[in-house]
Amino acid sequence: MTLQWTAVAFFLYAEMVVNLILCIPFISAKRWHLVFNWRIWSWLSPYWNKFFFAMIMALVVLFFDAIREVQKYSGPEPMQDAQTNPNLYDHVHMKLFRAQRNLYICGFSLFLWLVMRRVVTLLNEIAVASENNAGLQAQMDNAFKAAEKHQENSQSLQKALLEREQSMSTTENQLKMVIEKLQSQLNITKEAVRRSNAEVEAIRRQAKGLAQEYDRLLREHSLIQNLQSAEDKKDK
Repeated sequence: MTLQWTAVAFFLYAEMVVNLILCIPFISAKRWHLVFNWRIWSWLSPYWNKFFFAMIMALVVLFFDAIREVQKYSGPEPMQDAQTNPNLYDHVHMKLFRAQRNLYICGFSLFLWLVMRRVVTLLNEIAVASENNAGLQAQMDNAFKAAEKHQENSQSLQKALLEREQSMSTTENQLKMVIEKLQSQLNITKEAVRRSNAEVEAIRRQAKGLAQEYDRLLREHSLIQNLQSAEDKKDK
């Protein structure tokens, strides 16, 4: 195995290990999100996309080179030469096996490289979605608590208004009773005043009659005195 295919093989092994670590079930997406937010990744982020596409281009070039090698040693001309020479037959099959091996290594490396990028992206999206879901859940809980509090306040306000209406109705009934009582007392007072006025008028009439009778008696008394004085003068 040449140096370039040895590097691709080690790169494939590293990709397999990284993908297995990323797929460990007891490491949550939030923890991976914290790891991806380390300062070193923010420092490497400007070079990450360039490195990613450079590796894709290199793996694609090696992949097509492996396909060329497979087609080269699986064609009819090498097989015809191998059939005429047994030693060349083993050499051609060895070259074909190495070309197919390199093709598989390069293909799986390219596939796992894309899968690893996708897994990292999905882990970040899941972590962000879970954080947003937690924030939305907290907002929903706060909104639900606010709604419950508003409902309690509304119920207490309705209860207070009902109690106020009841107290107002009770006060109104009491005022009506007081007004009715005062009205009855006013009627009784008016009746007493009317009777008092009638009694005063009767006393006034009686006093007037007594004054007239008194004047009449005075006139008769003076008349009698005048008569007696006149008789006394005649006797003398």
